[in-house]
Amino acid sequence: MQHTLSKYIVRIAENVLEEDLKSGQAILLVGARQVGKTKLIRRMLEFGKTVFLDFDLETDQERFLAAASQPAKGAADSFENPDFLVMDNAQRLPESVRIVKQWHKSGFPAKCVLMACPCFLPTGLPVDKTEEIDRKRILPPLTFWEIVRAQPWYLSAFGPDGMKEHFASQLESLLLDCMAYGHYPETLYASDKSSYLTNLVSSMLWKDLLLMGHRKTADILRLILTLVVHQTEADVSINELSKRSGLARATVERYLEQLEQAFVIFRLPAFHSDPRREICKSQKVFFWDTGIRNAFLNDFSAHPLRSDIQSLWENWVVAEFARQNVLSGLKRQLFFWRSRSGAEVHLIVRTDERLNAFEIHWNPQKASVRGFSKRYGVPVRVIDRTRPLFQIDSLK
Repeated sequence: MQHTLSKYIVRIAENVLEEDLKSGQAILLVGARQVGKTKLIRRMLEFGKTVFLDFDLETDQERFLAAASQPAKGAADSFENPDFLVMDNAQRLPESVRIVKQWHKSGFPAKCVLMACPCFLPTGLPVDKTEEIDRKRILPPLTFWEIVRAQPWYLSAFGPDGMKEHFASQLESLLLDCMAYGHYPETLYASDKSSYLTNLVSSMLWKDLLLMGHRKTADILRLILTLVVHQTEADVSINELSKRSGLARATVERYLEQLEQAFVIFRLPAFHSDPRREICKSQKVFFWDTGIRNAFLNDFSAHPLRSDIQSLWENWVVAEFARQNVLSGLKRQLFFWRSRSGAEVHLIVRTDERLNAFEIHWNPQKASVRGFSKRYGVPVRVIDRTRPLFQIDSLK
């Protein structure tokens, strides 16, 4: 299904970033490749006096390092005193974080924005080593509501409930398309979506690694991700991944951590209060984007009867929660729950001390897990294909 859309899609993140840009503090914007970081910042700063540096270009790296050797005022003068200094692909020049921080301490007049795509390079910008940046934001792939708002048939006056009532068939078709091809901005208007996603996966796993001569590492990552896809209906067993890949358990764990840092996958831990009755050490692994997941399967079918529709639907719903959670500032914790007798709640959302519990079923049915409700006093609700997920708050 093809849509005629503009090449810029209004992002929910704009509201938060607008406040960040006004703060005068240094900002680090991270996210996977091609989720729209550069386009978003360029759009927001298109009317200001802004200098853009791309650290993929050696000339821009040299220009930045030359400025870094000067005091803060001299550095600003070398850039002709812009209002904003934007550094794209900051992972290519990890020392940029330290330099920007020092500039701000010394009265650097321009506001600085660093954009990074966490990658697997030894010289990459580790997500957990950027605490010294004042404000760090994560940009995920598009949410479903952002995609809905970009449709030519969208009417803002209706809101989510009105859209479900008056555009049910369009929403169902769009939902299947999103499940098959995912939520990366380019997939909404690409002429060949499957080729785009296949190339994107190759870029994620190969581009930086080949530059460093780590071809074997890319092959291993592809193998691990392919194995993960086939384990998403149950817990992901590190031991099983180790056995099937021929790698040590610690090595598999390290690669999973790298894939998390690159925003390819994320993990859900088990929720528990009684280890004797509940699973407590298991974990589930999900892809941030189902299009990326399907690229590893080489299956972009949008048919509602595809053989893995249930696991695909579960990944899509959980990822939608995760995307919205990131945009809200990680205000919620996400878990799954399973008793030792096998009863399962697919998704537990904890906000402060409040719990919400959801079963995720492609075909409509009633919630079947009574043990969780009895133990925690929380009703379990069902998310199925008849309830497109617009906003987390709408399910409360």
